Amino acid sequence: MLTSETRELALARLGRALADPTRCRILVALLDGVVYPAQLASRLELSRSNVSNHLACLRGCGLVIATYEGRQVRYAIADLHLAHALAELTQVVLAVAPTDACDEESRVVR
Repeated sequence: MLTSETRELALARLGRALADPTRCRILVALLDGVVYPAQLASRLELSRSNVSNHLACLRGCGLVIATYEGRQVRYAIADLHLAHALAELTQVVLAVAPTDACDEESRVVR
């Protein structure tokens, strides 16, 4: 059974992963199914090393799994619940203007 601390840590890991736009793009791409890093790099117009670094982070956070096929590795979202949650999150419409800032500096009260 998961304790609240474990749940909180899981949410923190998810938050760290989603905080980076490239990792978000990778996770959204993985919603379509398993994929190889070279395919991701091509689809997202990123370097293979950039994709590999982000996949390592996502794997370390427990959000994706790697399946080795000889010398190749394919990646998938680690849990069906996570895939469903991410799919739902992509449907969220935020009530902000495109110019509204959402970063640490914009939250500083002066």
